[in-house]
Amino acid sequence: MIHLRQVTKQYAEQNILNCVTWQLNAGERIGLCGENGAGKTTLLRVLAGEVGLEKGFLQKTRETTIGYLPQSGLKHAGQNLFDEVFCAFDELFIIEKELQQIESQLSGKTAQSILERYALLQEQFRREGGYSMEAEVGRILMGLGFSQEDWHKPCASFYGGWQMRIALAKLLIKKPTLMLLDEPTNHLDLPARNWLENYLANYPHTLVLVSHDRFFLDQVVTKIVEIWHGHLTEYPGNYSRYLSERNKRIAALRAAKHQQDEQINKIETFIEKFRFNANKAALVQSRIKKLKKIERIEVPPERKRINFTFPPSPKGGQFAVSLQDVSHGYDTNWVLEKVNLTIERRNRVALVGANGAGKSTLMRLLAGVETPKTGHRTEGVNLHMAFFAQDQAMTLDPDLTVLEQITQKAPFDMVPKLRNLLAAFLFHAEDVHKKISFLSGGEKNRLALAILLLRPANLLLLDEPTNHLDLASKEVLLDALKEYQGTLVFVSHDRYFVDSLSDRIIEVAGQGIAEYDGNYGEFLRIKASQGDQSHSRLRVEQTGESPEQTKPTEQKLRRSTLHAERKASRREHQRRIRELDQTETHIEKIEKEIADLDGQMHDPSIATDHEKLGALAEQLTGLQVELEKSYQRWESLQADVPLGDKN
Repeated sequence: MIHLRQVTKQYAEQNILNCVTWQLNAGERIGLCGENGAGKTTLLRVLAGEVGLEKGFLQKTRETTIGYLPQSGLKHAGQNLFDEVFCAFDELFIIEKELQQIESQLSGKTAQSILERYALLQEQFRREGGYSMEAEVGRILMGLGFSQEDWHKPCASFYGGWQMRIALAKLLIKKPTLMLLDEPTNHLDLPARNWLENYLANYPHTLVLVSHDRFFLDQVVTKIVEIWHGHLTEYPGNYSRYLSERNKRIAALRAAKHQQDEQINKIETFIEKFRFNANKAALVQSRIKKLKKIERIEVPPERKRINFTFPPSPKGGQFAVSLQDVSHGYDTNWVLEKVNLTIERRNRVALVGANGAGKSTLMRLLAGVETPKTGHRTEGVNLHMAFFAQDQAMTLDPDLTVLEQITQKAPFDMVPKLRNLLAAFLFHAEDVHKKISFLSGGEKNRLALAILLLRPANLLLLDEPTNHLDLASKEVLLDALKEYQGTLVFVSHDRYFVDSLSDRIIEVAGQGIAEYDGNYGEFLRIKASQGDQSHSRLRVEQTGESPEQTKPTEQKLRRSTLHAERKASRREHQRRIRELDQTETHIEKIEKEIADLDGQMHDPSIATDHEKLGALAEQLTGLQVELEKSYQRWESLQADVPLGDKN
């Protein structure tokens, strides 16, 4: 499908890709992994043809179509949402136009070649979903979190992450044979993420994606490709398997490098010892040549790891904070009405719900940052609270350095410990003197989290703390929060993070809340048992469009699909019948060979020829094993193809 041959790509004289040879095959679902700056986005842009190469070639088959979703920067305007996404069917529009042109010319004397062309186009139009274009647009828009009320809004009225959702919807409509996604879940809430996960897990073509969402990678990809020092290493399986296999590989590399270092040391010692000994000159030259031929083993360095714990939590009361009959909103828009909620001591609460449902508003009310329009907020005894807002990094002063910012926020007794704390968050040596304006999104979030640790707290309120954090940083934050002894309320769109931390779920929806015990997975099971698929968006997946009555063209398409499925089932049935016949013939052949061998072994003329008898016995054992396997396969096929069906 796509083949990279000896590809080199540089940035600032650094080889991001160094003589890389790699082949992408049809139907693969690949997750790119590597540390920040390793070259994941660069590789996606190379595959998309957006950047040139210093050396090497990128080859692709003629039928390959490529779709690329960058992390940010896409904007749409000029049309309403539905029409903008509908335009992604541009190739089908061309086919439809040609069909209409042929239809206008059809007559009783139409040439056979035109009729054949018409039939070919009609089949292609049907196969690629031409008769269900509107239903497909509705399915994808609702899956990505757009309501039907959004469909006729101008695209320009959508901001930030919603613009990226529009771009993703158009890409899913196009169904390129190679889809390249750079952090596609960055701007998605959990329901939309769940829907996209299901969609991509069943995507019929090749997929390459970068994601910092471990659960998403585990559910979607079938192979991990790690980028390190300009080289690519493939690991079959999902992200969890990759972690395990990578550790084994690194351990093996270290052992091999240790042996190689010992060998090199011996050679170098010999060369140094006999360099000026004329009698050993030939041996020395031989060792020098041997040394030059050794391909040095490179071992990936130990990954830098944030290693921290939260300060001990001050003792608090039986509850941390509660809301009584709270209603709140902005202007005339009420976001929450008559909410009653008590966060008890040592709770680990995840707030879930669609974007815009009111999770961040509820978090600000719990934090006391906003005062409810009606109702009351009550704090527990001896409450020490720390609040990490979704835009916490925006509160940092861009004109200060990292060290100046944290020093400004630190209590006096913490000042001597600040460099150690910063080092735990990967700000080493000269990094502490970087201006905040030059930090990446992930670095700003790490600094904001470090500042959060300056004072002990028995209630942590965290609104999207994992935004812009890579997989390794998320893992360390998760480990620290697992050890945290206080009360925790958090919002996260990372499924693995939510599942691993929460013991109570609060769903925010319809201006109210609903409470559930357990983690997010248990919450989904409860909702499904109640017939509510809104969080997994399976209703949209099943129906193809929301509650409208299915259109006649859609019914026609479904009948056609069922017909195709029945045909495929019949073909599979016939294939099994043929295999059953072949297996029976093979069994008869083996049984005849066994009978012949048995006759040879009972021949008196070789009774004392132990060597020949041994060879015949070994051959007989092999045939008996093969016969047993053939019988097992025959029994399996018999279960699917009763004897009465063999006609």
